[in-house]
Amino acid sequence: MRKLTYFVACSIDGFIGDPAGDAQAFMPFVDEEFLTFLKAEYPETLSTPGRVALGLDDLKNRVFDTVVQGRASYDVALDIGVTSPYAHLRQYVASRSLAGSPDPQVRIVADDILGAVRELKSEDSEFGIYLCGGSRLAGALIDEVDELVIKTYPVVLGSGMPMFGSGFDITEFTLDVVRVFGNGVLVRTYRRKR
Repeated sequence: MRKLTYFVACSIDGFIGDPAGDAQAFMPFVDEEFLTFLKAEYPETLSTPGRVALGLDDLKNRVFDTVVQGRASYDVALDIGVTSPYAHLRQYVASRSLAGSPDPQVRIVADDILGAVRELKSEDSEFGIYLCGGSRLAGALIDEVDELVIKTYPVVLGSGMPMFGSGFDITEFTLDVVRVFGNGVLVRTYRRKR
């Protein structure tokens, strides 16, 4: 059974973006030390355009071979003319509003994203599945999330988009690893208690 990992950036107060979902407040903290960590530990989480801009086209997937994201997360790429933001991964976008995929490498899942993720998890693969966001999708998939990798940036937003856009329900995880970076960023890895 493959793991579904919610790899997410958030503020100290648990928001993944401002009320509209914009996460630009986190960008100043992606410095050389943090980028070195991402390249070594989670290279596939760097978007294809980001890899190209940084001259990192040759990075090999280490943890994930599939990405699942919501429509709002996908729109961030579409807004800059990128139709395949993770060309180095199999790409799934949960959307009821996209009539079809703007790119042959991106599969749109209009109905039953939970079923689609369960099917992906049942595949035989050494790689996991990267849940890229957003809030509502993470909330819908919380019962399938096996691991959390939370990149906490040293800012308080006050309000915004929560990590999980779902109703109240207690779900327990066990802390595995904490990494601290010189710029104040924390990366915590949690394993789901089953």
